Amino acid sequence: MIKLLIVDDEQIEREGLQAILLKGFPELVIEQAKNGNVAVQMTEQFQPDLILMDIKMPGINGIEAVERIGSKYPDIKFVMVTAYDTFEYARKAIRLGVKDYLLKPSKASEILATVGKVLKQIEEERLSLEANRLQQDALQKAMPLVETDVVTQLLFDHVHEVHLDELVGLLGIRTTAEKFAMLILLPPGSEGFYSAIKEKIRQSASGWVGALYGRQIPIIVFREPDRSFRSQALSLATELLSVAKPGVGTGWFIGIGNVCGSLDQIRQSYQEALIASMDPSLPVKYRFYSDMPVLGVVRDGQLVKQREKQFFDQIRLGQWEQVHADFMDFIRSYEHEGADLLQTQQRVLELHWIASRVMNEMGIETDTPLYSFQAQDYRQLRAESGNLLDRMRQSYMEHYERLEPDTIQQIKQYIVEHSHEDITLEAIGKRVDLSPFYISKMFKEQLGVNYIDFLTECRIDKAKKLMGDPEKSLKEITFEVGYHDPNYFSKVFKKMCEVSPTEYRKTLLGKKS
Repeated sequence: MIKLLIVDDEQIEREGLQAILLKGFPELVIEQAKNGNVAVQMTEQFQPDLILMDIKMPGINGIEAVERIGSKYPDIKFVMVTAYDTFEYARKAIRLGVKDYLLKPSKASEILATVGKVLKQIEEERLSLEANRLQQDALQKAMPLVETDVVTQLLFDHVHEVHLDELVGLLGIRTTAEKFAMLILLPPGSEGFYSAIKEKIRQSASGWVGALYGRQIPIIVFREPDRSFRSQALSLATELLSVAKPGVGTGWFIGIGNVCGSLDQIRQSYQEALIASMDPSLPVKYRFYSDMPVLGVVRDGQLVKQREKQFFDQIRLGQWEQVHADFMDFIRSYEHEGADLLQTQQRVLELHWIASRVMNEMGIETDTPLYSFQAQDYRQLRAESGNLLDRMRQSYMEHYERLEPDTIQQIKQYIVEHSHEDITLEAIGKRVDLSPFYISKMFKEQLGVNYIDFLTECRIDKAKKLMGDPEKSLKEITFEVGYHDPNYFSKVFKKMCEVSPTEYRKTLLGKKS
């Protein structure tokens, strides 16, 4: 339905125009105004899409009426109707964005042709607005999926160069120079709070939430420049803990990593948050990594960052022999330094807690590791530590023995067949009962390519094939291969192919640039 307002001080002119227009365009809804002042008043209530405006009228003339209405309702189209064909009127009308002119008197065919062109423009704009609205709706629905995948890639050092910058831009959150990681540990049965936690972070616009794995939720938080790090972290931790309902909040815990300077360093902060969440039995339900006692030490008292990184990866990849050897080396280093046995046992137990937390992250439930007795000597400590590791290893092996040997190949095939859909590591993980982090790591290990780069290659290959059809627009191809933003698609295509989609298509179809 398109609404049209006819403005003329001659009733016979108004009636004549209305009769002609309704005969040519019976779907129009038409109202009349006898002068410029009435037109200004009627516009607010009637909200016309198009106004046929006479120029010469008592009171305010047509040009003045267009200026007043257009300043308040810039989307309304105007066609001027006048017996005066002068340069000055034309110049003013063009400046005000008037679409066309009708000279009095005009033939019915001329009136229908002129108005028909403007009506077609209105229809095209409506279709474009609706398409953009649907596109934005689809993009908004896809954003949470994009967000979880970006967090997964960043926290596990699988950053894909092809379009990380674009993905970050699409998320629409101001990424400050400094950021830090938080890890929420949920008690059994509380996984349903994941959506509420994501909504809390979305409302605060403070960061990105990763996928729920096991009972753990990672968050990348962006620093607020006008607050201290501890103040911001404490405030956010308090808000997140408030999501838990009274009576069911027992067992919630938040680990908080240190501030880092860039996204490519956020992995270290995440590992610190993981370590800080080792003991959820603490009376205060959050802990800063910086408040923890040093775990692994060397003679100068510095944390062995590289060793921690290797320890995390060894557990994730199931390298249990190396994990066992590192544990024993850790115990021996304390023994050689003459450390107190009870203190050493506590330090080793904390390492067991880290291993348990990493396994939970992979979707493998394990019991909280505890020593059954206080070791009387270092030999007993090594033996009991080995027993705890063996139980963890058994849980790990039982979990992955249930997997089909060609699971990664199945995932690859699934991506090929569904690349046009909103595929995420989280959704794939649910299909094959694996954590998104494990899938991301093993996909690259076994196939030699990052999961999201492979997905991108599938989409770009499909786009290349579709470009051979001259009937399909680039916008249609964008949506058909699984992207929601043509500009984003163009950027990714150019990074992958070194030419823009338009240039590639011209070459493909044999056209000259």
